[in-house]
Amino acid sequence: MNIAIIVAAGSGLRFGAELPKQFRSLAGRPLLAHTFERFDLCPSIDEIVLVLSDDGRRRFESLAISSSKPVTIVEGGPTRAASVMNGLAAVADDDAIVAIHDGARPLVSVSEITNVIDKAQETGAACLTAEITDTIKTVSGGEITGTLDRQRLRRALTPQAFRAGLLRRAFAEYGTGDEVTDECFVVERLGHPVAFVEGSSRNIKVTRPEDIVIAEALIGFIE
Repeated sequence: MNIAIIVAAGSGLRFGAELPKQFRSLAGRPLLAHTFERFDLCPSIDEIVLVLSDDGRRRFESLAISSSKPVTIVEGGPTRAASVMNGLAAVADDDAIVAIHDGARPLVSVSEITNVIDKAQETGAACLTAEITDTIKTVSGGEITGTLDRQRLRRALTPQAFRAGLLRRAFAEYGTGDEVTDECFVVERLGHPVAFVEGSSRNIKVTRPEDIVIAEALIGFIE
């Protein structure tokens, strides 16, 4: 059993608009509708869990989006990690693979979802990543202190996929506070290896208004 947990309970404060970013229009449809569709179309996904605020639930249900898969909607928590944990609570089978995805990443491809799930089935934990093309510097006291080897660095994307029992144990051990910025963080601290799967730099997270313009330019290239 492979279950997608799409986390979209945030208020989108950095987006600077009254309407949460996950419901802003992207190519004529709500952003979250695009994200949801990618997982609904993916043959590797058996069920979808949507994590939304109360207002988000009402907005999503008003869209009347049809799905070919069972869909469960749960309420989000005070932090992103708490929202993920709430979604995870809806998964009864510890052997299931859960693919955690940011609702604000509408440009994920079906092949990326499939590849991460396949790797997690093999290893228990996998993260979609993208190459870093900029030169990365360390800084301190207003000065550059060093240059990192970007060949050894990756940007963490989503989905990130895990055996449900492993992720549950990691959250129970290390909590769901603001310092937990992704699921790999707690699994890494647990000492379990996390495999990485190369993804596309097009799989951006919409955070600011200008990201909508970028996403609309890229959406036609997504498989």
